[in-house]
Amino acid sequence: MSTQLHRSLMLSGPAGRIETILWSVSKHEKGAPPPLAAVVCHPHPLFGGTMHNKVVYQTAKTIHRFGLPVARFNFRGVGLSEGTHDKGEGEKDDVLAVLDFLAAEFPGVPLLVAGFSFGSWVGLRAGCGDARVAELIGLGLPVGDLDNRSFSYLDHCDKPKLLVSGEFDRFGPPVKLRAMVEQYPPRARENTTVEIVPGGDHFFAGHLAELDSTLAAWLVKRHPDLAAAESLE
Repeated sequence: MSTQLHRSLMLSGPAGRIETILWSVSKHEKGAPPPLAAVVCHPHPLFGGTMHNKVVYQTAKTIHRFGLPVARFNFRGVGLSEGTHDKGEGEKDDVLAVLDFLAAEFPGVPLLVAGFSFGSWVGLRAGCGDARVAELIGLGLPVGDLDNRSFSYLDHCDKPKLLVSGEFDRFGPPVKLRAMVEQYPPRARENTTVEIVPGGDHFFAGHLAELDSTLAAWLVKRHPDLAAAESLE
């Protein structure tokens, strides 16, 4: 059984300090590194989004349950993080700074980027362009208005990705999420899994358990060995 090692950190970022919480684990008995290390990005800072958001917390909790290290952080200008909101541009650099930290903390370990709402737009954009990132999870993607093609960078992002929305998500209606994925080129489409949480809204209120099971099922399908790690928790 792996030991939980929780740490509060102040990372060096492009706009100053980045307030971060790392849920780590001790090395396994054979000293093998974890199969993945993850970062979870929070929703819009100007609408109360922080790393303590319930969806962000649940996502981190689910990932960590499999013995995987996971970091949550506050974007610039949020909590104790320095700097000011930059409409998603500077925030992408914040994500990259946290990825730099994870890559140094767990050398050679593939990285996973997960994000909720605004955090999905910024996080997946950073993850798609970073060779260290192997997998992506987007929750509540705000695709309600596709005219501006704000998620167009996903069109040619072939990395395996899970996209999850609530059935009644008014900011990311499932019909528009599916339509977006359908227009991907074949390889990107084949590597994208779309899951809809029945009864869920944008914040998955009252449906975090279903979100947990959806995330867990995808992780185990991609990494069957994680099922054994979960049984030890």
